[in-house]
Amino acid sequence: MSVKGKTAVVTGSTSGIGLGIARSLAEAGANIVLNGRKATDEARAHRAEIAETFGVEVKLVAADLSDPDACHALIKEAGACDILVNNAGIQHVAAIPDFPREKWDQILAVNLSSAFHTTAAALPLMRAAGWGRVVNIASAHGLTASPFKSAYVAAKHGLVGLSKVTALETAEEPITCNAVCPGYVMTPLVESQIPDTMEKYGMDRDEVISEVILDRQPSKEMATVEQLGGTVVFLCSPAADQITGTTISVDGGWTAL
Repeated sequence: MSVKGKTAVVTGSTSGIGLGIARSLAEAGANIVLNGRKATDEARAHRAEIAETFGVEVKLVAADLSDPDACHALIKEAGACDILVNNAGIQHVAAIPDFPREKWDQILAVNLSSAFHTTAAALPLMRAAGWGRVVNIASAHGLTASPFKSAYVAAKHGLVGLSKVTALETAEEPITCNAVCPGYVMTPLVESQIPDTMEKYGMDRDEVISEVILDRQPSKEMATVEQLGGTVVFLCSPAADQITGTTISVDGGWTAL
């Protein structure tokens, strides 16, 4: 696999989708730079476990990605960045007139601007190394919309656009950039929301997943973090050398509607 010995920086990778992607890249032989807002005991445990399980080097770099300087410092501290996975993201749900200004600014900073700043810092390292991959974890909401998610939808649409621009600016180099657009993914965060939703609607677990959470996902199955990790590993493989500037949906048919 082409990622063996490469260094992969995965933002927002101390839990959920980012952690799953980091594990898949480590399994394929990449050295990993984990990132979270804080270097918690849980994050340190993940670092140690990935290093021991897959026999790769694993760093943990704490950074508040709403701060542009911290984004650049993350890449600098990583020391190398052959693969950059911009995964960090936050969410807030409210109608536009009620949407707090500070939440709008924070979501745009973490979900979109951080990817610009990390990419700007990483591209010179990729060019110096003669190879690179940028994978932006967007969303089905980067291609379509839902009410009450104005900041998230705007940021994810912007991330898709940024991916296209990055791909065009690197088109004649051995560097690619693509966006992966998941629908709902089974993560601890989603899992934790199911009991409250069951109580709210008077439904059992299967009904909540199928009729509420996956209402817009035709497969009626959530993607797994392993599937997303496999997609990212594929985009880093020689088979994907000519895949750049596009989106890959992992959404159970959501955006086919």
